[in-house]
Amino acid sequence: MTESPKSLRTPMGRVRHLGSAKSGTREVWHQRLTSFALLPLAVLFVILVLSLVGKDYNAVRATLANPVWSVLVLLFLGAGIYHMQLGMKVIIEDYVHGHGAKTFALVANTFFSICIGVACVYAVLRLSFA
Repeated sequence: MTESPKSLRTPMGRVRHLGSAKSGTREVWHQRLTSFALLPLAVLFVILVLSLVGKDYNAVRATLANPVWSVLVLLFLGAGIYHMQLGMKVIIEDYVHGHGAKTFALVANTFFSICIGVACVYAVLRLSFA
């Protein structure tokens, strides 16, 4: 497999299959994988929520005490938050101009995603083990 002589890619770039940004392909793949994982997880999450409609707090705790349901909820939340963080990162990189504003927005996006993730994990574990 030979490159066209007019290619602007460096030999290392051809070997690693990286573009000029060095990370865009990985992020696109992660976003695709999380969206694919969210399809069955979202269906299971909706089934869980519909099964809990009208039940009291103790019934919800008892349901989430089952490790299968609590792990599925954690997987759904983790994949969803990571997918959200990747999507917002792309939006920030495309539409926020100015180095300082872009850096601040990317850091805020990461910090927000981590905070939401920790809060969700704490809530599910608290319900599961309480």
